[in-house]
Amino acid sequence: MFLEQILLNQKSRKTMNRFAKILEKNISGKKVLGLFILTNVVYLFMLMVTIPKTMGFSNGMKLLDMLPTGYNQDYVNELFRTLGENGREIYLTNQLPVDMIYPLLFGLTYSLLLAYFLKKLNKLKSLFTYLCLLPIIAGIADYMENIGIITMLNSYPDLTEITVNATNTFSVIKGTSTSMFFIALIVILIILGIKYVKTNKTSGNNVW
Repeated sequence: MFLEQILLNQKSRKTMNRFAKILEKNISGKKVLGLFILTNVVYLFMLMVTIPKTMGFSNGMKLLDMLPTGYNQDYVNELFRTLGENGREIYLTNQLPVDMIYPLLFGLTYSLLLAYFLKKLNKLKSLFTYLCLLPIIAGIADYMENIGIITMLNSYPDLTEITVNATNTFSVIKGTSTSMFFIALIVILIILGIKYVKTNKTSGNNVW
């Protein structure tokens, strides 16, 4: 049992180091900044164009993509009924195609962004590296959520409980992992800020 634990720890450490090396190769400031800008341009396009266009048919009901705590079959039925044929078509042909680009950008960009700040703290090759998986998990869950929504839109009004529950599960995973990522990012930025202030104070004292 003890030997198995050691072997598992060694394997985990090797996997972490491999992952850290991949991240380290791709965290130049320019690359991270470029991806950050591109990701947020796509996000703003959804926020200002495709989501409002779709919600114009929803009578104030939030789209499934916007419900991080989940939904049930009754809500999906009511939303799709309220959207009507035109709204469901716009959801399918306007919002979702853009949202098939965003998860890839989100996962890639924010994983590298977190790695960039971890490197500044000299924590990239530590257990904190696994935090960089959170945006990737969120991105994968977002894709699965989108596939579920597309399936439901195409099969409406014949929605199955299995499809709704599966899609809802991925929505919750996406919401949870995204929230955990942003909490981790804020904490790391606070630590980095404190470190920066302390370094500057020490440098100032040395000058005097």
